[in-house]
Amino acid sequence: MAVSDLPVLRDLDRPRQEDLDRCVHCGLCLNACPTYRVLGIEMDSPRGRIYQMAQVHNGAEISASYQAHMDLCLACRGCETACPSGVQYGRLIEAARAEIENKVRRPLLTRLLRRFVFGSLLPSPALLKAAAAGMYVYQNSGLRALARGLGILKLMGRVEQLDKFAPPAEFPTFFSAYGKVFPAEGERRHKVALLGGCIANVSFARLHEATVRVLQKNGCEVHVPRGQTCCGALHAHSGVREDARRLARRNIDALLGGGFDAILTNSAGCGSTLKEYNELLEHDEAYKGGAEKFVRLVKDINEFLAAIGLNPRMGTLPYSVTYQDSCHLAHGQKVRAAPRQLLKAVPGLEFQEMPLSDLCCGSAGIYNVLQTGMSMQVLERKMDLANSVTANVIATANTGCMLQLRAGVAMHGRGQRVAHVIEILDEAYRKG
Repeated sequence: MAVSDLPVLRDLDRPRQEDLDRCVHCGLCLNACPTYRVLGIEMDSPRGRIYQMAQVHNGAEISASYQAHMDLCLACRGCETACPSGVQYGRLIEAARAEIENKVRRPLLTRLLRRFVFGSLLPSPALLKAAAAGMYVYQNSGLRALARGLGILKLMGRVEQLDKFAPPAEFPTFFSAYGKVFPAEGERRHKVALLGGCIANVSFARLHEATVRVLQKNGCEVHVPRGQTCCGALHAHSGVREDARRLARRNIDALLGGGFDAILTNSAGCGSTLKEYNELLEHDEAYKGGAEKFVRLVKDINEFLAAIGLNPRMGTLPYSVTYQDSCHLAHGQKVRAAPRQLLKAVPGLEFQEMPLSDLCCGSAGIYNVLQTGMSMQVLERKMDLANSVTANVIATANTGCMLQLRAGVAMHGRGQRVAHVIEILDEAYRKG
């Protein structure tokens, strides 16, 4: 299908009346909301935001105040878990942001930056590799230390926050694995596709490689198909839903026809959006059927490994670990038991449950850069919970959470190591 033939669905991007009507304003969501826990302000709670969405839906203008309250939401979806009425808050907040994006004209520089990041950088392997090369030089040549030491970054506003939370650039990137097939060790039990995403290919390439190795150890033939692209999660969360739809179509075209038993991701944020392609494309007659099939194949790596039965031939890891629930895995995908099951299967590993483990860490995609003050307050509360147990490793299942928690350990921690569940499994298999 030619790009010009693809439907433009932005007119449908606004909160639906039936979704708004599900909220009965009981308030059980309030204590599950990170911004409400910090501020205690009704308009910065799920209930308050839904009330404002309903006002706009009924004709009120999209004011600067409304936009600010929507932007301050982390979209962690903890309120969905707490809600007895089944309010689909994640769908509401993304639709509200899309409506803002389509109706509010942002400042020119902001528009240009968003257009470059969402429209050009994230979907482009070439641009991502170029950006990673520049970042690698900056991070490893002494330039970063010099800029920080001279206080240059403090004079550059938002750039200081970008530097603080910038993921490390890793070489070689995982883009070099595109088009390759990694055979199963022993008998092939499953044929799976691994979706690399966008930034993770250049900043978490070693995690992707560990994911391939763990899958091979568990009888999986791992394909990394060409043609795949960014999942569109950051686009959807930011209201840029037409771009998210274009990326969804590309991934469906690249991955659906491969005869895979599962399409896997090791990032909870990506997985949540991948599992919602059917909603994103529900009005696209050409793709909605494919989207439904695609969604049925998508699995988080923890979910998949727990379901197929983990290969027990692992070495002993003599340390203690606690687990931080990634919001888009626990609340978005309702996957809680699987990561814990995998960690508890590692010989020698002592598992300690973290209190309120599903309370957001404050990462929320690029939220920690755009809303740094609130993000840091949320993170400090998360670190209080992490420090309340004696575990020397904090495990999680999302790359954004890993970066945020590492920052949290540096500022408030006890020197804990932060690791993805898959990295721990890979370490155990290497010792087996």
